[in-house]
Amino acid sequence: MTPGRLYQPFYRNGPSHRDGADVTFRDIVKIFGFKSAKVGAWVSKEEQQIAANLFFDALCDLMTILQVNEQVISLRGTLSIAFGSGGNKHSSALYNPATKTLALAKNAGAGALAHEYFHAFDNFITQRFLKKVSAKDFASALWLQRNQVIEHPLNNLLERCYQHVFLKQDSDQPSEVFVKSVKADKALGTFYYAMPEEISARAFEAFVQDNSLKNDFLVKGTKQSPEAKLGIYPLGAERALIGHHFKTYFAMLGKTLERR
Repeated sequence: MTPGRLYQPFYRNGPSHRDGADVTFRDIVKIFGFKSAKVGAWVSKEEQQIAANLFFDALCDLMTILQVNEQVISLRGTLSIAFGSGGNKHSSALYNPATKTLALAKNAGAGALAHEYFHAFDNFITQRFLKKVSAKDFASALWLQRNQVIEHPLNNLLERCYQHVFLKQDSDQPSEVFVKSVKADKALGTFYYAMPEEISARAFEAFVQDNSLKNDFLVKGTKQSPEAKLGIYPLGAERALIGHHFKTYFAMLGKTLERR
């Protein structure tokens, strides 16, 4: 068969999580506590094995970067994952809030895992973060609409993340990444990049990619990709500040769960 994207090597500098052993998607479900994992009918056994190892390493790396445990990655067992199944023809990766499923395409989803994970998290956290929400809402979008935040120390930290993603520091003016995302949409005649849930997911991507632990299957393209050249990822001091608040929030979330 012709080698696909999945067969190309992905840069990674993290520690070994498998000690050279292979894992299965069933192992991933059991270890992280995902609700389910589905593999597409057109995924060969060889591709499935490669993908399972890549998923496992990337999820372990994400857990390390965020300083959280497995239940945060699986969103308390509510999140399902899919590979080569559950997406659509217009995207290489997708999070479906109706089914709570994160799906990556077989040959084009690499590098999008962190972005789609944050969509899932953004959806999951809504009912714990804000009042008057529905199961399909994203916390980032509702926060921007000034929905009332549920008082809790963790929610205060999460609110600071959204605040710095969407607003300039100590200001009610839109952030640079928000302004540039609006400009990108206007230039392309669409409404996508400026969607609050997309801006926040890209900001999270930037935070993950800036970590010293690198994994191209988890995240890539926030600095040199064609999309990055549109200015739709945070830059400079704004990027560093957003990353600081994401790091603070997830580290505190991890410590809080350890104490329970």
